[in-house]
Amino acid sequence: MDRTAIVIAAGGEARRMGGNKPARLLAGKRLIDHVLDFALAQGRPLALAANSPVSGVELPHLPDATPGIGPISALASGMDFAAAQGCGTVLMVGCDMPFLPSDLLPRLLAALPGHGAALPESGGRLHPMAGLWRVDQVALADYIAAGKQSLWGFAERQGLVRVAWPDGPFANINNPDDLAAAAARLKMPAR
Repeated sequence: MDRTAIVIAAGGEARRMGGNKPARLLAGKRLIDHVLDFALAQGRPLALAANSPVSGVELPHLPDATPGIGPISALASGMDFAAAQGCGTVLMVGCDMPFLPSDLLPRLLAALPGHGAALPESGGRLHPMAGLWRVDQVALADYIAAGKQSLWGFAERQGLVRVAWPDGPFANINNPDDLAAAAARLKMPAR
């Protein structure tokens, strides 16, 4: 069980964005396509956790295990998928994170031994929507059954390791201003 599955979480309602976040365009590509490029480059079992299929995304579709409780439900579906693929870990990333670093998975894997979750930390914030989790379906089901929904709380319960990163790669797109900032970032010349 040393393989890792990757699950792209795209189940949010995106109210602040006006709906349909995966289809929003950034530099001529849908947000989901930016994240798919990252995920496909990893060469791992891959699935999409969403309440409904996303047009043009030909991946196994994982509906929320428990609708209405947020991304913890996507993690539960992702753990089920990973276990079915014979994977001991799952990397869950948000569909709205177009700048994920190519070394995300290897760095989190290197930090994971002895821990239940490895989460990147940059800009003074933890980023559970770009986190690596040991598959523990029972612990997660118990956590959810107790009425808990926080990814941070589950990571702490499982034994969290923080992996330091420079600012920037975990920016997520939650509203039109974020989308405009991401477009401006892509237009900036490389340093």
